[in-house]
Amino acid sequence: MSTKNNKRIFGTDGVRGTANIEPVTAETALKLGRAAAHVFKNLETTSRGKGRHKIVIGKDTRLSGYMLENALSSGVLSMGVDVLFIGPLPTPGVAYATRSLRADAGIVITASHNPYDDNGIKFFRADGYKLDDTVEKSIEDLVFSGDIETIRPTAKEIGKAMRIDDALGRYIEFAKASFPRGLTLEDIRIVVDCANGAAYKSTPCVLSELGAEVFVYGNHPDGTNINKECGSMHPEQLQRKVREHGAHIGIAHDGDADRLILCDEKGELIDGDDIMAIAGLDMLAQGTLAKSTLVTTVMSNAGLDAAIKAAGGHVLRTPVGDKYVIDEMLRHGFNFGGEQSGHMIFGDFSTTGDGLVSALQILRIMKARESSLSKLARCWKRFPQRVTNVRVREKRPFDKFPDVLELVAQAEAEVTPDGGRVLLRYSGTEPKARLLIEGRDDRVLESWSRKICEAIKRHVGE
Repeated sequence: MSTKNNKRIFGTDGVRGTANIEPVTAETALKLGRAAAHVFKNLETTSRGKGRHKIVIGKDTRLSGYMLENALSSGVLSMGVDVLFIGPLPTPGVAYATRSLRADAGIVITASHNPYDDNGIKFFRADGYKLDDTVEKSIEDLVFSGDIETIRPTAKEIGKAMRIDDALGRYIEFAKASFPRGLTLEDIRIVVDCANGAAYKSTPCVLSELGAEVFVYGNHPDGTNINKECGSMHPEQLQRKVREHGAHIGIAHDGDADRLILCDEKGELIDGDDIMAIAGLDMLAQGTLAKSTLVTTVMSNAGLDAAIKAAGGHVLRTPVGDKYVIDEMLRHGFNFGGEQSGHMIFGDFSTTGDGLVSALQILRIMKARESSLSKLARCWKRFPQRVTNVRVREKRPFDKFPDVLELVAQAEAEVTPDGGRVLLRYSGTEPKARLLIEGRDDRVLESWSRKICEAIKRHVGE
């Protein structure tokens, strides 16, 4: 069919959009469930566990999660594959449960840091890693082709669903295992903002069980308040509460808790680049950074490269998206990578970004060095950088706008001689153009950023 090759529902991080509008509808979720069950059933003809093939389904705290959860499970069950419901759980918890429960695949229903009226669907392989493009394409083709419409198991061959009551406890123990035995968080005061999302139980519980004094916010999800004026997307509350409580550190997650932003004891934000510098340099010093290489994306600050190289390490850059960071780590055997936005992949512990595990690694370094977070963050010097988002009504290729490209070329000519750079791209998950300009002089960056963004708005701005 011609639709096989020209219709796309998978973006850079699964399927995502406004809930109950295509492709994030119950109808498409049911088809995705059927298609995914068929593909995973045929990747390995023998299930990983006993009996039928099984697929884990987890979600964040969005209202629309109930609708999509039921539609997906109906599709999976109709193909003769069992479903394991694990309830609201961070995305890394779903990845871990997929491995721990010996399931054949995992599905997480989340739109991560987006507002509550969005939702999305992401898939994990049996080993807890995100799907590669070929498997996504197989699922996508089946959704549009109708090739499995005749496959209808009946009677005892239809799948059954069951709820796994201890999934949260399993994930809590998994996360705690990433923190050294014999070390505790006693005498550490922590403010946590769970974004009214999937980590509202797990992160406070782990930190408390490790001995910290914990002040929790954003832990009363009602289906509509996920990421609303809280969490890593709105860290102002975190900064304020850290100062109010005299805390040593603040931790803010996004809705599905696969990322984090930190706040030091002074109320200053610590982003993904800071975290990679602190952890990367510590791992280099300990000899635990595989091949002395940190993997990050084109969005990270050039000062990160300078700090890692000065310590004898290397930095490898990928396109934006934790999926690309993980792919590069797997391809070459690296064990640490991340994004400026706060996705951190500590490969010795997790198969995907994990905000809680990442926070525990920074807490480990603070305890081991008996150092404040603000002091640790001074281990590198950031180049001036401006990142500007422009909301767009459509994502037309930038090469259709010669005036925009000319401005970009002029900006590059001015900033690159001093080690700066210009990066213009569309977001893979939102209707936005993203412009990054880096260099030595912030006034120059501001001027070029304004000129380029104004040109983009004239063409495709909302």
